[in-house]
Amino acid sequence: MHLIIAEKHDAAKRIAQILAGSKPKSPRVNGAETFSFDDKVVIGLSGHIVGVDYPAGYNNWQKVDCKELIHAEIVTTPIQEKIISALKKLGKEADRITIATDYDREGELIGVEALKIAAEKDPKIKIDRVRYSAITKEEIQSAFKNPGKVDYDLAASGEARQIVDLVWGAVLTRFISKTSGRLGKEFLSVGRVQSPTLALIVDREKEIEAFKPEPYWEIYVDLEKELRVHHAKGKIWDKVEVDQIVANLGPEGIIKSIEKKPRYDKPPTPFDTTSFISAASAIGFSAANAMRIAEWLYTNGFISYPRTDNTVYPPSIDLKSLVSMFTKGAFAKEAQNLLKGRMVPTRGKRSTTDHPPIYPTASVDKNELKEEQWKIYELVVRRFFATLAEQSSWEISTLSVDIGKEPFRANGARLIEAGWRAYYPYSKSEEHLLPELNEGERLLVLGHEVASKETQPPARYGQGRLIKLMDELGLGTKSTRHDIISKLYARAYVHGNPMKPTNTAYAVVDTLEKYASAITKPEMTQTLEKDMTRISERKIKEAEVIDESREMLTSIFKDLEENEAVIGTSLREGLRTDKIVGKCEKCGSELIIRRGRRGSRFIGCSGYPNCKFTLPLPRFGTLLVTDKECDMHHMNHVRIINKGKRPWDLGCPHCNFLEWQAKKSQEPKSINDVLTNIQGIGPKTLEKLTAAGIKTTQDLLKAEVESLVEKTGLSQKKLLAWQSAAKALTAQGC
Repeated sequence: MHLIIAEKHDAAKRIAQILAGSKPKSPRVNGAETFSFDDKVVIGLSGHIVGVDYPAGYNNWQKVDCKELIHAEIVTTPIQEKIISALKKLGKEADRITIATDYDREGELIGVEALKIAAEKDPKIKIDRVRYSAITKEEIQSAFKNPGKVDYDLAASGEARQIVDLVWGAVLTRFISKTSGRLGKEFLSVGRVQSPTLALIVDREKEIEAFKPEPYWEIYVDLEKELRVHHAKGKIWDKVEVDQIVANLGPEGIIKSIEKKPRYDKPPTPFDTTSFISAASAIGFSAANAMRIAEWLYTNGFISYPRTDNTVYPPSIDLKSLVSMFTKGAFAKEAQNLLKGRMVPTRGKRSTTDHPPIYPTASVDKNELKEEQWKIYELVVRRFFATLAEQSSWEISTLSVDIGKEPFRANGARLIEAGWRAYYPYSKSEEHLLPELNEGERLLVLGHEVASKETQPPARYGQGRLIKLMDELGLGTKSTRHDIISKLYARAYVHGNPMKPTNTAYAVVDTLEKYASAITKPEMTQTLEKDMTRISERKIKEAEVIDESREMLTSIFKDLEENEAVIGTSLREGLRTDKIVGKCEKCGSELIIRRGRRGSRFIGCSGYPNCKFTLPLPRFGTLLVTDKECDMHHMNHVRIINKGKRPWDLGCPHCNFLEWQAKKSQEPKSINDVLTNIQGIGPKTLEKLTAAGIKTTQDLLKAEVESLVEKTGLSQKKLLAWQSAAKALTAQGC
């Protein structure tokens, strides 16, 4: 039997369909779905099926000294039990194993992890590796006709990254969290790539805060023929000079010169991951969402592999054939026009051999995709077209006008040939047409404007710009940068886009920069990134890189330990400010987010026990106090962040509570209140019952107990007792 291992379920299904030429069978093996045809079985993993971790004895944050984690043993732990079990069973029956995971560092590691499990019983089994950049019929068939060898060195570099990130993250996160007293679900995370990235955002915010605007003025004059001209000096920093210029203006303007020259805009280069995320960010997609959708499009055969550093199309891609696919459908007009031209592709600065740039691999109708999927797909198609199109050409006009003693200018731009811009509307450059004029022509002055302005601070980083900067500084990789940004949001270190750091972010970065600055600088992580690349190039051993990283961390940790007391004080003060929601309307003291003994959260007055004003808060999710303030209660709005979900804007906690009270007063007694009246049904049990579809006492009475036991894991005895209690409550009219 020939066992084929793909990285994900959907990829396995599509590969099996392509190789089988028809719909394969889909038997389950130890609970995991597989796809079989002829003598072949294709199984999809779920990314990593094993992970690296510390032995169980190191899991207690309070009992284990952080320093012990630096040189502690690292073990492999199972993540996907069903898939591991299936691999062991299939591996015993196989006489050949082919790794067909994504071809990059992470994909190679995922494949080797699975291979070790599947080949456990027969280490000498025939093993090979297929590499492809698109899950299309041509690429998959070609890949399986020309298999290669597994790259164990590339996998080792991926494993080194896992171990290095685990050790740095665990040691620093535990130290900072314990020192600040921020434990439990609200721990403070620190990471080898995450922390220097966060420092970039905080440092930019400090630049903005320290910026002192300078006033300046610009002078405009309106002339006949709808012509507006701008004083040749542009920004004028002296108001006295401005007044003098205005005094010098005459009743008419004289056209001194008219210059016209061509300008050419080169087409954009092909998408690599960084430029793709940047372009997607410009049309409203977060980095993580853009990559999630791109990966779905790749897995379903619509675009090439979206994790690439390449900006040069390889000769093996038949560009004309790809464009011809689109001569019918939504892009028919553009494709037909493009085929009439030379179609010479642009070339970026980076050319790699692992994957080509991101390009469309199949034509699909708009109604076959969800709205967001179509937007990303269209972005990829239009960028691909633009890279094959002609340059755009403009006629640029420069007009010089004298008004009294003062020189003025006007600039115009007229589009001659749209070229690539006809295919790629995301890069906007508008025409500005000047009227037809002659040198020496005189125009009456209709009026003037003195515009008072100020210099502006540097802009905050949007996700697209930050991804580019991380790429330039060597922070993270094309596969990890969007995840790093997602973590910053999830940990409530930043909010909004462009990103604004919270006080918690300030506290963490300021503390690290003062007492362990290497953690916040890109140089440290750059060194480790280069070393991991050297592993894949067989220039250094995995163990050497891991040992080197541990020595670097030991040096950093020494500085942290020596300053533990002041670090704790610094962190606690910064963290406290992020919990302040506003002023108490009863006593004027600060209102602070607090946690109850049983895990509940609420807003309480710092004037307690003299003032007992409180407001309830949701139990789950990370709480983020925003800058927006309620006009009525003068409380800051609160946002709830739940992993994997869109943030929920709770708004003003006081307004939210009043709305909830009003709604509750108009409704019959809530379902949850009735169920929790049954002795033994607490919040956790209620969650289990709700997840199983039990939302009312009637649901509980009608439910089949055996089925409910299986769905909830609750005992049959308890459920029968609760049914009896529910029956009694119903009889009482509750």
